[in-house]
Amino acid sequence: MFHTLGLICMIWWCMMTFHALHADIHCMESEEQASPITNVRLNWRRMELSWESSKNFSKYKCTIMDRDMESVENEVNVTLCKFPVEQYVPLHKGVFFTIELPNTNISKNCTFIPGGMDGSAVENFSCVVYNISFMNCTWQAGRDAPGDTQYFLYWQNSRDDDVMECELYIKDENGRNTGCRFRNVSIEIEKAYFVVNGSSKESLIQFYDEYIQLYTTEILTPPLHIAVSCTRESAGCIITWQPPLTSHVENTKCFQYEINIQNKDKPKEEKKDPPITVRNNRYEFQNYNKEKKYILKIRARGKNCLLSSKWGEWSEPVEFGQGKDYFIFVLLFLIALGTISVTLLQYCLFKRYCSVKSLFSPIPQPRDKFNPLPDEDTQLEYANLQKRDCIEEITIVKEMTRLSERDTWIPQSL
Repeated sequence: MFHTLGLICMIWWCMMTFHALHADIHCMESEEQASPITNVRLNWRRMELSWESSKNFSKYKCTIMDRDMESVENEVNVTLCKFPVEQYVPLHKGVFFTIELPNTNISKNCTFIPGGMDGSAVENFSCVVYNISFMNCTWQAGRDAPGDTQYFLYWQNSRDDDVMECELYIKDENGRNTGCRFRNVSIEIEKAYFVVNGSSKESLIQFYDEYIQLYTTEILTPPLHIAVSCTRESAGCIITWQPPLTSHVENTKCFQYEINIQNKDKPKEEKKDPPITVRNNRYEFQNYNKEKKYILKIRARGKNCLLSSKWGEWSEPVEFGQGKDYFIFVLLFLIALGTISVTLLQYCLFKRYCSVKSLFSPIPQPRDKFNPLPDEDTQLEYANLQKRDCIEEITIVKEMTRLSERDTWIPQSL
């Protein structure tokens, strides 16, 4: 068990730095007659249990126990008992104290009972560390908490750190605090301690407290610098990478990796190749086929170190392999499609805006006077016909003049 922030600091936070915790101590006698042990007090700041005794006894035995039956015992010869700080005892569940006189039946049992309305403390409290130094803690309002209840989170990462209240609360639609965002969080060996207190005008609100080993909540980032080297001389590919970054572990042997390699050309329903688990940061892929294309992803988790045993985030997909060369076929298809499209476009434009006769009118040729072509004869005949049709006919009218009585007529020109 690691040394951590114990009950002394915990109670001191709750009573001095945090909002006051509402709790009572109830004691019960072990026998019918009055016990010589009276006036039991607990100094929450120093985690010291003190009492008064009507008789002088040489030895006392005091015990602290939580509801999970985790207990710490201590023997003293005075009426003051100091508990060690190694015990993680959340107070919201209640704490039991016992003062005994060895070799007698005399004892006194006391119980720390949190105050406040039942069902008003937060529920489902959890924290998660991500992106190396960020942390989110979330909770739900108590099922029986009044509507105006507001919650406040306090925490201490280790005994050497200061007590801090949340600086950036996560709120619901009603403005109630239901979470907190943290930055620049470093994971320590010790457990961190969290207290969520509440306030309401209607009634007292129960508090909630918990110890959390932060490394168990961390979501590891993907491995870094993933590289794939495939050569013609080798039948496989060499895959290398670097461990993910963390704020507290630098030993590369503390990680385990899961490698997922899938054939990109396979249908999704057939991509069921099982992942590969390795301990080092190098893997040789033997089933490499240069005519295929592959997709590679890697993720990590802790192994035998102070790291989360849950798998972290997958890396971005890395493609390797040549695959089938469809470039030439695509290029030829595009060229053919472009040629057909241009031809059809030209045809449509010519048909719409141009005349074949105007574009391809006959070119005049020199006439052969000795061997006229049939076309030329036709043209000549047509020309002669035009000339004949256009000949001017002149009609001469002559007037006959009588010259003598012998009825001789002489034509006279008009």
